[in-house]
Amino acid sequence: MSSLRVKLLYHSVAPRLLDNPPAAVSNTDRMQSMSRFFLMAFLSCSVLLAQGSNALVLEAKFPWTVVRDNLLKMAEKMPAENYSFRPTPEIENFSQRLAHIAGANLFVCQGVAGQPATPRPRPPASSKPELIALLKQASAACDAAFDSLSDAAALEKISSRLGGPFPPEPTRTKLATLNNMVRHSNEVYGYMCVYLRLKGIVPPSSAPE
Repeated sequence: MSSLRVKLLYHSVAPRLLDNPPAAVSNTDRMQSMSRFFLMAFLSCSVLLAQGSNALVLEAKFPWTVVRDNLLKMAEKMPAENYSFRPTPEIENFSQRLAHIAGANLFVCQGVAGQPATPRPRPPASSKPELIALLKQASAACDAAFDSLSDAAALEKISSRLGGPFPPEPTRTKLATLNNMVRHSNEVYGYMCVYLRLKGIVPPSSAPE
């Protein structure tokens, strides 16, 4: 029930209850009816406020879900034999890039949720199954971080050292930290699209299902 409908209901029903009560209705009955009406109005408004309380977090989560799915589809589309591929000798290969973004996202999102960081595997994960599993673990942690926040909680300050580049201030909001994680994820995804193109594979964002 919208706030407008609550107002219309009040102005149409309340005057009749007060000014033209049925003959058989006692003062007690009228008071009980009005109490029920105001209780319904209060509950309706409370529901509306609750529905709108996480608008900032919900808007921030949507671009995360897009890049989250693109990264996973990218990892799945690249053949296992090409995980060691690097476009030029001086840069990381495909598996190293995946390990980087999965590990970074896991670290950031566990930090936002106040959880201890999961130690990164040593030696680093390098096979396709290992990296897809790590990417899914990081994605689940970031989904949980977004879902745990209300708009008010998203504005709480935490260490600004959860994910670079580091601002000069020692703290920043949880929402800013998650936004930076999404920015970094998009940066790495765009970087890695080149790896797929050089192998004749269309990146997921250019071939939506």
